[in-house]
Amino acid sequence: MEIRVEKNNIRLDSYLKDELDISRSKVQKLIKDGRVLVNQKEESSNYLVKENDVIQVSDDLSFEIHIEPEDIPIDVVYEDEYLLIVNKKSGMVVHPAPGNYSGTLVNALMGRFQLSNKDNIRPGIVHRIDKDTSGLLVVAKTDEVHDKLSEMIKNKEVERIYIALVEGVINHETGTIDAPIGRDIVNRQKMMVTDINSKDAITHFRVLKRYNDKTLIECKLETGRTHQIRVHMAYINHPIVNDPVYGKSKKTTPFGQMLHSKSIRFIHPITKKELYFESELPREFNEYLNHLV
Repeated sequence: MEIRVEKNNIRLDSYLKDELDISRSKVQKLIKDGRVLVNQKEESSNYLVKENDVIQVSDDLSFEIHIEPEDIPIDVVYEDEYLLIVNKKSGMVVHPAPGNYSGTLVNALMGRFQLSNKDNIRPGIVHRIDKDTSGLLVVAKTDEVHDKLSEMIKNKEVERIYIALVEGVINHETGTIDAPIGRDIVNRQKMMVTDINSKDAITHFRVLKRYNDKTLIECKLETGRTHQIRVHMAYINHPIVNDPVYGKSKKTTPFGQMLHSKSIRFIHPITKKELYFESELPREFNEYLNHLV
């Protein structure tokens, strides 16, 4: 596995802990065993990473996570020999990680489809959506397509549109939130708008419908940071309805936050044909909207 660093002055063990979603002790064991190279050299755990450092990690992380195929229903809206488009239901984790070793989208895909193997913890996964976010995401079947799709996402050549219900009434019709996102300095499980060890993040939105105390919006991602829409909308005091982490109330329903990956559009990296897919709002999302005034 190869990682190109986009941050500065973070300990190597801390950086890999967040990037790989594994414990710091496991990262330190990898480093001690010589399984981690920075710019082709071994470094200690307290080495401070720099932007554009290239970190190589041994692919053998099976001591941490062993992925088993599972018979879990999934909605595949498109498939060819190179990639899949999956319509993920709310509540499903995309890939195994500490605390979620089974029941994930990857477990459902394993054994049923050929998947790229760029990352043996997240085979096929080019980009993610949160556990309680529903909707479309693309899965790579080959390493070549995985690389090409990753580069396309990095170069903003994949259009992703989301539908979100947010707290409060947004009075203007459109808006752009341009605010960098990084790990919360207090709670490492959360993200926040910050200028400390952060990455640029840009979200465009437009209002679809206003209710008494809520607003239905469409969001277009220019970047794809962790929890980006959830963090950005909370930052402007319009958090996603039912968001247990960034929302105004900890009182939530089993469905999860009202955030749905509605559409995806891109040029197929191999055939060069345009692919465009839309996904309807989940039944629970629509039922919630129907009760609003």
